Amino acid sequence: MIAQVIKVNEILEQALLFDFYGELLTEHQKEIYGQFIQEDLSLGEIAKEAGISRQGVHDLIRRCTQTLKGYEEKLHLVERFLNIRTKIRQIDELLEEYEEQDTTGLTAKIRAVSDEILEEL
Repeated sequence: MIAQVIKVNEILEQALLFDFYGELLTEHQKEIYGQFIQEDLSLGEIAKEAGISRQGVHDLIRRCTQTLKGYEEKLHLVERFLNIRTKIRQIDELLEEYEEQDTTGLTAKIRAVSDEILEEL
């Protein structure tokens, strides 16, 4: 079960990296990596379609993953995106509190979270 969760997290990470940095790959890399990540094709299916070996597809996907992770290490776009998404969820939770109870101090909390978002952009 834990292995499945780890695999899902890895796939989600690869998909996010591809969404943010995929355009920086070559057309060939984008095609192969996109088939693997977005279309969920197997290495064998991709190899057959591309006319290369299964090992070649595996190596290309591994290199693309490392390249995309390298971009993230330098640019931190995915990290910033995830942080902003978390803060927006916090705003939503605070707004729910606003609707349910006394609002004393709640406006200041909302402004603080909003300010954090603006700083990160």
